[in-house]
Amino acid sequence: MTIPQLSSEQLGAAREAATQARRARAELKDKVKGGELSFSTALDKALEDETLSRIKVIDLLRSVPRVGVTRATEIMENLQIAPNRRIRGLGRHQVERLNEQFG
Repeated sequence: MTIPQLSSEQLGAAREAATQARRARAELKDKVKGGELSFSTALDKALEDETLSRIKVIDLLRSVPRVGVTRATEIMENLQIAPNRRIRGLGRHQVERLNEQFG
């Protein structure tokens, strides 16, 4: 299958959409890091929004104050969540256990 050729306008629109999505995800993580949003609230918000649901779980965990690489990895292992899992890929029980952990 060949890659479709896009016009410069289509490429520009795609770049803009990708930039907006990255900014939205970064803003959510910054709000969690700054204490404006709790982890549970951010998780609920990400589950409802298609753009935000593409954040990796470990990245959102690492944005929580006092949770670094080691603790985030430990939490993921304890809750049996794959290291490359994104929020939209979490099961109902995994979401519940994450909310219990930070609720």
